[in-house]
Amino acid sequence: MPRLELNPNFTDPDAFYSALTELHRERSEAESERINARLILLLANHIGDQQVLEEALAIAGQATHDAAKRTA
Repeated sequence: MPRLELNPNFTDPDAFYSALTELHRERSEAESERINARLILLLANHIGDQQVLEEALAIAGQATHDAAKRTA
């Protein structure tokens, strides 16, 4: 069963970050949200494996929950 890759796996993380921030530059909050949603769906489709996607959702949700608890 495939597992979510949690170790650094970018070929060029700085280039990706730069491209991502450039994509959002001078966009409204609503436009950025639509871009992010579209990007998530494109990458989820590329991954394809439901178990891997559910693992990613669980980890992302837990990180958000943990951050909220720290700021409370």
